[in-house]
Amino acid sequence: MSRKGAPDCWKLGILFSETGVTAVIEQSQKNGALLAIEEVNRRGGVAGRPIVPVSYDPGSIPAEYGRLAEKLIVEDSVSVIAGCYMSSARKEVLPVVERRNALFFYPTLYEGFEYSPNVIYGGACPNQNSVPLASYLLENYGRRVYFVGSDYIYPLESNRVMRNILRQGGGEVVGERYLPFSADATAFNAIIDEIAELKPDAIFSTLVGEATIDFYTAYHEAGHDARKVPIASLTTNEAEICRIGAKAAVGHITAAPYFRTIDTPESRRFLDSYAAMFGSDELVTSCCEAAYFQVHMFAEALEHERLLDIARLRETLLGASYDAPQGMIKIDPDNSHTYLHSRIAKVDENGDFIVEREVRRPIKPDPYLVAPDLNDHRFRLMETPQFVRSIKR
Repeated sequence: MSRKGAPDCWKLGILFSETGVTAVIEQSQKNGALLAIEEVNRRGGVAGRPIVPVSYDPGSIPAEYGRLAEKLIVEDSVSVIAGCYMSSARKEVLPVVERRNALFFYPTLYEGFEYSPNVIYGGACPNQNSVPLASYLLENYGRRVYFVGSDYIYPLESNRVMRNILRQGGGEVVGERYLPFSADATAFNAIIDEIAELKPDAIFSTLVGEATIDFYTAYHEAGHDARKVPIASLTTNEAEICRIGAKAAVGHITAAPYFRTIDTPESRRFLDSYAAMFGSDELVTSCCEAAYFQVHMFAEALEHERLLDIARLRETLLGASYDAPQGMIKIDPDNSHTYLHSRIAKVDENGDFIVEREVRRPIKPDPYLVAPDLNDHRFRLMETPQFVRSIKR
């Protein structure tokens, strides 16, 4: 403590896994958060004091996120936490931060249908990714879609939402399979056989972590051409495509607010800063970008308030905007979610996501899908390939 009783630093809890099945994506989220902290501290910190990360590795085990959130708050005197990828992990942290009145930044897309005054949601909810992706698939590939996912909360709920959206647009789900995290690569053989038999127009994947890599690889090795029948996803990102390889990944589709191929000054600056700190920007993902901008928004709110008062920080954050790598965003004061950009990208022959469709302005979050509209003009007639180029590094 300083002589005036003020803390010598500001603590920020970091809960991202470096081991386990979701480490491939959570490491990129942790890096995004650490990069933002480094940038804030390089400018002199907040009110002249640095932000210090207090980090634990939950090992991709949902219960560990809740236990470690409790440890951060009670033992480490941390009142603000950034973390989690899986919804099952978020559900473990949620009652802890509500009971302890801490502030939780969640930088990951999720299935929606949730609100907590203690959470700032930084990832896309269904009206920002599922609705535009469904519209794109129906328009460009056909109405028959096959579902495959990991067996936990997010895939089950996300597929429920996607099924309803597809039906509204005249589509149908022709098959649906889920696999546990413990499944090995051979578990996908039966799914690949079923896809060959049912001949869907597209596949919607809610697999996460290592299972994503196994499935995309098996799909390619079975002789399927993703340029004709793609795997479309909300979760498959640059870190996983890097592991899958360009040859097996070409043609597959992801909907997200941010891709590292976006050629704007803010995105280039972010990627250059990331590469300077971590040696490469190949593993930058939309969830990494969300962790990055959420930490910066926390720092700006803290600079405004000059104390870790959760109620006042939350009040400052609601309605706040930030010029993020994806473009200008804003925290919706109505529901604590974030106005985000919507983009649909396809993997090219070099393994890069190339944006094929985008919404020109950030979309107001509608976590409860009060008014999903597949015919909304924002999700059509927005093909702008000139907006991006592949950035070779």
